Amino acid sequence: MSSLTDLADEYAFLEGDDRYRLLIDLGRALEPMPDALKTEATLVRGCSASVWVYPTRGEDGTLHFLADSNAAITKGIIALVLLTVQDQAPRAILATDIEAALAPFDLKNQLSSNRTQGIPNMIALIRETAARQS
Repeated sequence: MSSLTDLADEYAFLEGDDRYRLLIDLGRALEPMPDALKTEATLVRGCSASVWVYPTRGEDGTLHFLADSNAAITKGIIALVLLTVQDQAPRAILATDIEAALAPFDLKNQLSSNRTQGIPNMIALIRETAARQS
C-alpha cells in the first residue's frame, strides 16, 4: 500500500467517481480478515455498514489490526484509518492525530454522512486498544 501522503496527493487530483474507485481499491488491498473474527465483540458500533476490527500484538509490542466491512467504500475508509496506525507501538498510536492525518481526504464533504458516521467510533476503538496495551 502507498503512504498516506502519496494517497492524499493522488486523491486531491481525482474527482467524484475516481475518488470512490481509489477508496474501493484501498479496501480490496486490505489484509483479509478471517470470517471467524467477525463477531459481535469485534463489531464497531455506530457504523451504517458492518465494520469489524480485530487487534493483534506483535512480538515487538506493536499493534496490528485486521479489519473488514460489508461495504466497499467503507472498507476503503478503514484502510485509510489503518494506514495512520498500522504496526506501531501503542504509545505511538496514542500520539497520532488520526483525524488530522485524514483531513486531506475531506471525507465528511466527499462522502455521505452514512458512510462517515462510524469513523470516530473506529478511531476511538483503536485508541482504546492502544491505551489498554501501553
